Amino acid sequence: MKNLAIRLENKLGALAKMGKILGNEGVSLEGGGVFVYHNIGVANFLVKDAEKGKKALESHGIEVFEINDVLIQKLDQETPGQLGKICDLMEKNRVNIITQYSDHENQLILVVDDYEKGKVISENWSKGIYK
Repeated sequence: MKNLAIRLENKLGALAKMGKILGNEGVSLEGGGVFVYHNIGVANFLVKDAEKGKKALESHGIEVFEINDVLIQKLDQETPGQLGKICDLMEKNRVNIITQYSDHENQLILVVDDYEKGKVISENWSKGIYK
């Protein structure tokens, strides 16, 4: 799985167009979201075939900022504070979180500035190692 970071126009139908293009190419969105900031739409979506998605979008004039590896982490939904704790671990280990959202299975999706270091932290979290 990869994250597609996409620029969308802040206008009626832009998200629908993006969704149709990806759907027509068989690229399923497994999680993500869209936010508008200073009139610029930024979408981040979890996909299996990022290169296929990028090619399809760019062929229709939609810019893909970047494709990123993601950390996928299952948090204990019954324990409050899980997001804060794992983000605190990333900070303590000097890993900056660029993007955060959930997938369709309620798993935490993180795009970080140092994937390899973040991966170790995420793997340790899964084993109950919180350092």
